[in-house]
Amino acid sequence: MSRIGKKPVDLPSGVSASVSGQTIEVKGPKGTRSFTATDDVTISVEDNAVTVTPRGKSKRARQQWGMSRTMVANLVKGVTEGFRKELEINGVGYRAQMQGNVLKLSLGYSHDVNYEPPADVTVTAPKQTVVVVEGIDEQKVGQVAAEIRAWRAPEPYKGKGIRYKDEYIFRKEGKKK
Repeated sequence: MSRIGKKPVDLPSGVSASVSGQTIEVKGPKGTRSFTATDDVTISVEDNAVTVTPRGKSKRARQQWGMSRTMVANLVKGVTEGFRKELEINGVGYRAQMQGNVLKLSLGYSHDVNYEPPADVTVTAPKQTVVVVEGIDEQKVGQVAAEIRAWRAPEPYKGKGIRYKDEYIFRKEGKKK
């Protein structure tokens, strides 16, 4: 029995959900998101809560139960609060700045890296060493942050590179004479 799937997803005030077939659409102050569940689960909206129930006792139905409930919870969180990832840039001469809608990164290459985010994801650089990625879709926010981080992943000797704000970098000791 799924402990996550059993809990209903509460809809805060200002958020509405509608189900048509296997697709749930959630509207909130930040926008509209939708999710199409598999045929293994049933989604229903009753008195300001969304419940997900499995249609059978098969292993796949139980797997989809918890996953579908989490997806619906992420839709609700996305249209109310939104998702946010912060990246920190460490290294001499490494910096980031916004030029219009393009993020310009100086990362020690012979050229600057220009990154244009997708339309529904907002990227800002409040300081030269901090990049903030925000949006209502958790998957897209994480993907954009991962793409920015991939330009110069943190290295274990000096810790230079782009890392997530709360990421711990295992530091190694260098060669000895």
